[in-house]
Amino acid sequence: MDPISIETRIYLIGGQKVMLDRDLAELYGIETRVLNQAVRRNLERFPSDFMVNLSEKETVILISQSVISSSESWGGRRKPLRAFTEHGILMLSSVLNHPRAVQVNIEIMRAFVRMRRFLSSSEGLAKRLEALEASCEGRFKAVFDALRQLMRQPKAPRKRIGFQV
Repeated sequence: MDPISIETRIYLIGGQKVMLDRDLAELYGIETRVLNQAVRRNLERFPSDFMVNLSEKETVILISQSVISSSESWGGRRKPLRAFTEHGILMLSSVLNHPRAVQVNIEIMRAFVRMRRFLSSSEGLAKRLEALEASCEGRFKAVFDALRQLMRQPKAPRKRIGFQV
């Protein structure tokens, strides 16, 4: 399982990092309807902070952010997309009776940890940089501005389009 392919499927929706049901189903090697059926049978395990059904507006925004030409390329779904938080994804492994689910969940949790670690390290670095800048009284303003520019979070790599070997 390629960690980069997992990390590109983690979206920021409503201030939370989530993964969509269709992406999770693909990673698990099952159909989206099978995943959603398992969730429906165990709804009590998925409170609102574990899983949300995206509204039409949120789905449209997500599609436009993903540079997808239409909702048809998202499978022409009749039901709303489901988005699972990190805790919801953990719960999925207990609900799905699929041997691959445990291994996939381990990799997904590692991806969330890597993202958290990166964000916390860049926040700490930003605080140290501000303290250093304050102690230099503006003498190295150009250097500090350049460092801040380098620290800005890079955009997530886009998925490759076209035929892949």
